[in-house]
Amino acid sequence: MTERSTAGTATTPHAPETAPVLRLLNRESAILDFNRRVLAQALRDDVPPLERLRYVTIVASNLDEFFEVRFADYVEAARSPHTKVSEADVLAVSAQAHALIDEQYRIFNDVVMPALEREGVFVLNHEQRDTAQREWVARFFEQEVRPLLVPVGLDPSHPFPQVANKSLNFICRLGGRDAFGRENLIAILKMPRALPRVIRLPEALCPGRKAYVLLNSVIRAHLPELFPGRTVEFFSQFRVTRDSELDVDEDEVTNLRQALRTGLSTRHYGQAIRLEVVNTCPDELAQFLLTQFGLPERALFRVNGPVNLARLNQLVDHVAAPELRFVPFEPAWPKNRLPAGKSIFECLNERDLLLHHPFESFDPVVQFLREAVNDPDVLAIKQTIYRTGAKSVLMELLIEAVRRGKEVMCVVELKARFDEEANINWAERLEAVGAQVVYGIVGLKTHAKLLLVTRREGKRLRRYVHLSTGNYNPRTAELYTDVGYLTADPWLALDADAVFLQLASQIKLKAPRHLVTAPFVLHRRLLHHIHQVAQAARAGAPARIVAKVNALTDPALIHALVAAGQAGALIDLIVRGACMLPPGVPGLTERIRVRSVVGRFLEHSRVMYFRWGEGDDDEALYLSSADWMTRNMLGRIELAWPVRDAALRQRVIDECLVPYLHDTLDAWTLQADGQYRRVGTKGRSAQQALMRRFETLRE
Repeated sequence: MTERSTAGTATTPHAPETAPVLRLLNRESAILDFNRRVLAQALRDDVPPLERLRYVTIVASNLDEFFEVRFADYVEAARSPHTKVSEADVLAVSAQAHALIDEQYRIFNDVVMPALEREGVFVLNHEQRDTAQREWVARFFEQEVRPLLVPVGLDPSHPFPQVANKSLNFICRLGGRDAFGRENLIAILKMPRALPRVIRLPEALCPGRKAYVLLNSVIRAHLPELFPGRTVEFFSQFRVTRDSELDVDEDEVTNLRQALRTGLSTRHYGQAIRLEVVNTCPDELAQFLLTQFGLPERALFRVNGPVNLARLNQLVDHVAAPELRFVPFEPAWPKNRLPAGKSIFECLNERDLLLHHPFESFDPVVQFLREAVNDPDVLAIKQTIYRTGAKSVLMELLIEAVRRGKEVMCVVELKARFDEEANINWAERLEAVGAQVVYGIVGLKTHAKLLLVTRREGKRLRRYVHLSTGNYNPRTAELYTDVGYLTADPWLALDADAVFLQLASQIKLKAPRHLVTAPFVLHRRLLHHIHQVAQAARAGAPARIVAKVNALTDPALIHALVAAGQAGALIDLIVRGACMLPPGVPGLTERIRVRSVVGRFLEHSRVMYFRWGEGDDDEALYLSSADWMTRNMLGRIELAWPVRDAALRQRVIDECLVPYLHDTLDAWTLQADGQYRRVGTKGRSAQQALMRRFETLRE
């Protein structure tokens, strides 16, 4: 990195060649720690009230996925005799999750909701509703809700029902006898998913206020009416979270798409992992539910509020109050590099184009594909599809390209977690119009982001490439920080074509000249560069590593970084989420610093910078789709590519690395004991600085 960064290079004396044993941080704890940092956004006075609620709901959604996937695997690992995970480890992570969820509800009840109420936004429970409001709710219940409710009284012919993953339910203990004179005590009531969870009260009933009721509150107020002749002695909401990983043996199935579609139908009924009830739930009912789901006591989470906080994101979207949200940000169009009326192909023949989302618009990527579809000289389009969304202008353009007679090849990743159904649907639509659709390599997720266009220009064919650190999803491109790269570089284009050829045909090919691919080369390349930096440090030459990734959990990369730091290299790691490397440990990681930046946008770009000497050829900067995790390095199809243009390389450094190293508002630093400490509550924000920079360019 050039001296534009105030973090200088390292020229310290020779250090030990091998690192002593370092105890790595727990990955699951690190994931929960990341969510604690996200939750802390809800405490910030400079964050508008509705956005503070959004952060609370984001954490709720993240925790759902944590239990569905990470913790489910962790519990399973503890059962295996060949693992280092113990029941004590599971209990420790569970205790950390309990503490985080308790803190989440405390912030929701004591901070976020009072802040909204001060702005005239109220969520009213039954006790808070006046007579007129209760009458309106009663009519709404009778007309809209009651027809969809079917309480199930339990007895030998009515066993405990199948409860779907994350569905909201009531459990009731009943007094008296049923219509047949029996004392069946327990009834289960499922909340209908067809109805909104957040309901606006008419303005006439709450003048000067925006008042809402929750669906569960509506049903709770009218539970007795569902059991005429019986007494509802006590009750509770409950919700079970299940293992949602799709277990498909790709070596055994003959049609992966068909097998996954079958698996999607049973995903909602996997092994139970977590049970949530309200904190007033009687022990009798809680223990009954634990027994029904086969769960231990540690899996019970008593919450002080709505059981499903994630669904309160509907409130954020419902409230018509722009002043309670972030000021809208309009991404800039790169008008100096893509002037109006000029073809993107023309522009790329002059220079490469780098796009920094969401500060710059994703629209040039859409325009690139749209031009390719409409251009009669474009012969072929190839694209990887990982997370593109249920509605996608890009997929519609690919379908239109087939209809216009172009050769279209799509590598669709069917096992993109929780996007499997959308991807299967797109694959079927593409195949139906005649596109060539492949599903990558058995056992390896295709996580690379790659789009290749082949165009006839005179007597030759020319290729144009788009590479990205993020997904082909215009919506998330407005919310995630990512870097896209458009180029007509013939070597990168040739490499991209080879990647598509290998994904389709699975034949052996020479390693690409400039693209660095996983699982073949990327891991070794990163280890090689880290070793180069360590050697430079031992020789007293400038030695520097700056890496920005979403996660750092690969042991080999961690230990290589530790060795380079011991050799004297100065290492800065900007790790948004889980980091298992403890920095600042005396004698081990004193020259390694780790920070996490949590702001308005989700940090998602992956950038790696290495300096191992003083010469112009003694540095490298890569952009990548891959995080520094073993699964990404060895179990996925990933791409990294060098930024060789000096001006663009400096731009990546100036926008993606330097501001984050100097962030004093949104940054947290990881301590040697695994705890994160906020850098400050005022000063510089990397994201805000970039927003201001690109607003200026837009004007």
